[in-house]
Amino acid sequence: MTASSFAAVGLADGSEIAAALKAAMAGGLPVAPLPTEPNERRQVLEMLQPRQPVPEPDIAAIVATSGSTGKAKGVLLSRSAIQASAEATSRRLGGPGHWVLALPAHYVAGLMVLARCLVGGTSAYPTAPDLSDLPEVVGSLPGRRYISVVPTQLVRALQYPERARALASFDAVLVGGAAVDPLVLDRARTAGVAVVTTYGMSETCGGCVYDGVPLDCAEVSLEPATQRVLMRGAMLFSGYRLRPDLTAAALTGARPTGPGRSSAGLSRPTLRTQDRGQLVAGRLAVLGRVDDVVISGGMNVDLAAVERACRRWLETTGRRGEVAVVGVPDPEWGTRIVAVTDVSGSVVGLRSALLRSLPGYALPRLLVRLDVLPRTSSGKIDRQRLVGAIADVAVAAVPFDQGEPA
Repeated sequence: MTASSFAAVGLADGSEIAAALKAAMAGGLPVAPLPTEPNERRQVLEMLQPRQPVPEPDIAAIVATSGSTGKAKGVLLSRSAIQASAEATSRRLGGPGHWVLALPAHYVAGLMVLARCLVGGTSAYPTAPDLSDLPEVVGSLPGRRYISVVPTQLVRALQYPERARALASFDAVLVGGAAVDPLVLDRARTAGVAVVTTYGMSETCGGCVYDGVPLDCAEVSLEPATQRVLMRGAMLFSGYRLRPDLTAAALTGARPTGPGRSSAGLSRPTLRTQDRGQLVAGRLAVLGRVDDVVISGGMNVDLAAVERACRRWLETTGRRGEVAVVGVPDPEWGTRIVAVTDVSGSVVGLRSALLRSLPGYALPRLLVRLDVLPRTSSGKIDRQRLVGAIADVAVAAVPFDQGEPA
């Protein structure tokens, strides 16, 4: 452990995190898992201020958000919330099982893999991020087996028959962290992979809505005017580290005061997420972030919808790569819609395909090519760095609203 004897928070790296979480769940110092990337690590340590006390009771972990759309925040997760989430996941999936750890343990998805094993009395088996050693790892897994991945890992694994067969041997393959294209889900299920789409965030102990249906420890509703997703339940976080202002903005209603949380719904706070959604027959469909809706040329444009349409075109045409859609300030349009892709070769046909599903005013004005899209260490596209990269290569951008680019 890297924590000093004077710290109020237990800092942990890599292989130390599992033991630190076990100690924290038994009443020890709250564990704060640290990323390995130097800049990210520095930001997390600045946020944590590890010698400052943790006044909130029952805290077992402080998880840093990815910071892809802002500065890192420290999410306070209580022992009772982690326990409730882990137990609810086990009930939904059919019982405890061994987990393969394919995600960084300093983010909530990886940390909760360790927590589920701790609560369920099972083991976590590390694997390479690209799942290249997964066929060997699964050979040593007894009984029920689970794995949690992000969409990029699933897409790439399906390109290799041996890795796809290894995924098909799991009782459940949880996929979360970002939207998954329906065509990718179809490919995975055709290959025999028991895919379970998950929705959640650090503030909800990771995924708490599986295939659109909340776990039995969670409640989902929508804010009528904005379609903002509201979350409530035993898996909810206790606040943000040393940021009562952010806590007050995110949580409304009663606050938990200790490990003995009441199970009465009205005693629980409500989390106002940054996501928009719709409920159809009790199932949640996430439409995008609240701030994905921008005004361009006086018209409302849903960036998430544009991005989904671009990704559908990539998938249906068999092109390998990724695409992201962002809005950048523009003196003429207010916000200029820009598509950024790492796809090599021609993208002729993309504009025509978008026009079949989107109004003309929603089409990207520019198409920017990058060799690699910037990502956070959790695998999500880093949209802050992406906007900066667009500015750096603006001279190479192709106008996209005047016809098909080559």
